[in-house]
Amino acid sequence: MGKKVRLTAEDGHQLDAYLCEAQGECKGAIVLVQEIFGVNSHIRSVAERFAELGYRTIAPALFDRLEPNVELAYDADGVAKGREFKDRIADEIALKDIAAAADYVDTGPKVSVIGYCWGGKLAYLAAGKIKNLFKAVGYYGGGIVGVMEQNPQIPTLLHFGDQDSAIPMSEVEAIIARHPEVEVHVYSAGHGFNCDARGSYNKEAADLALKRSLDFLQGT
Repeated sequence: MGKKVRLTAEDGHQLDAYLCEAQGECKGAIVLVQEIFGVNSHIRSVAERFAELGYRTIAPALFDRLEPNVELAYDADGVAKGREFKDRIADEIALKDIAAAADYVDTGPKVSVIGYCWGGKLAYLAAGKIKNLFKAVGYYGGGIVGVMEQNPQIPTLLHFGDQDSAIPMSEVEAIIARHPEVEVHVYSAGHGFNCDARGSYNKEAADLALKRSLDFLQGT
């Protein structure tokens, strides 16, 4: 359903992105921000699903800054390499690539950003740093508590699991206390509960989070 396109960030860096055109009436555009595993088959499938739901969706390959065509497995080696790559890319640099993706799909419909894992934190940061975005949604974004002094400038929705060993509930509670304007939902689930390629997948939580995300995007 999707196709690979080429983006150019403001600093001249060129990167690939996976683009899926909206099916039926276009409800808006989404920049889909990857986990630490690259724009792999799971992220492509998520982009395709949002397209089926009426959103023009683009997933920029953030790891192109280091190596092209990175697709990591959900195993120990994949986690280790993904964390290594993520740690080598500053948030401000990743945001340049997200902004390039937003510019690419900004052809009329409102552009929102949705991110998972590492992408969840980047979606939160994008809400305060990238201009002309409509809304932001973050799933189990690790590290948000460390950047929560930044205030989102657009409506923001965050999803967390109460069994997430990477994001303790104390951090979620700190985010809620610091940003009561941010909509936060907590599920009886672990990290990666939206990913059906992982052992931590929780269909009930994933379905509810998707419904809430779609309702959020469609709200005024």
